[in-house]
Amino acid sequence: MNDATAAFTALRPRLHGIAYRMLGSVAESEDLVQDIWLSWHGVDPSSIDNAEAWLVAATTRRAIDRLRAARTRREHYVGIWLPEPILTDEGATPEDLQELASDVSVAFLLLLERLSPEARAAFLLREVFDIDYAEIARTLDKNEAACRQLVHRAKAQVQRDRPRRPTSASRPSMTLVRRFAEAMAVGDLDDLRGLLDDDATLVSDGGGKVNSFPHPLHGAARIAHLFYAPHLRPHAAMRVEPVRVNGDWAVSRYIDGALESVHTYEADEDRIMAIHVQRNPDKLTRFVRHAHGFST
Repeated sequence: MNDATAAFTALRPRLHGIAYRMLGSVAESEDLVQDIWLSWHGVDPSSIDNAEAWLVAATTRRAIDRLRAARTRREHYVGIWLPEPILTDEGATPEDLQELASDVSVAFLLLLERLSPEARAAFLLREVFDIDYAEIARTLDKNEAACRQLVHRAKAQVQRDRPRRPTSASRPSMTLVRRFAEAMAVGDLDDLRGLLDDDATLVSDGGGKVNSFPHPLHGAARIAHLFYAPHLRPHAAMRVEPVRVNGDWAVSRYIDGALESVHTYEADEDRIMAIHVQRNPDKLTRFVRHAHGFST
């Protein structure tokens, strides 16, 4: 392995992390990083002073361009768009899990969707990847003062759009998710209702491939009945499993042995406030492969 290949290999996880946080799609992130590899392979190494700076800048610029194009496509997306879930590696340390849950949770990625592509890039580079403003300015081809303003405004918007509760309380506990999964599995309507906040919200992404709600579903009673409904069809065998997704506790639901959906949550200490249900089969393909890899 030559020096250029070794440098790229060492930085690949970081580049993929930037791309995924920008695009919310594993497939698009992998494709983008592969494009960067091809570009890197064609560059004269002697012309590069800092491999990491070059690769991070190239990845960020390409991600900005792709996010602009993706947002145009998402204007015609069928139903609600949600990020693609990532099954968290079973070998992740508590520190890894804390980092993932804080800056790659589905709830956080949805907050980032409200930022412009450049503001999202500046915010992530500074607040998540701790890159200095001089480097951000070179990456975005702006002056440092403009980049500081971008980050400041992005931080203010993220804080403004966060749910009105302590950030530390927005992560679902293992106990709460397991209790909800058990209630879902046995069809306990009272427990389902009791574990949901009265004003709970559910959003689902079917991508036009499978049925999903075109608008958010509101209210504990309506959501509880939705999860109770499969038990009215006894021919459909359902299995639910608590799993770590994007660093947080979540649930994968199987119908007749096939993965039907992945559910991520926002919660306070003992109630679920929001549920994000990913049902788009295109966004579950890699999840299934990853889960199979863990089980072998």
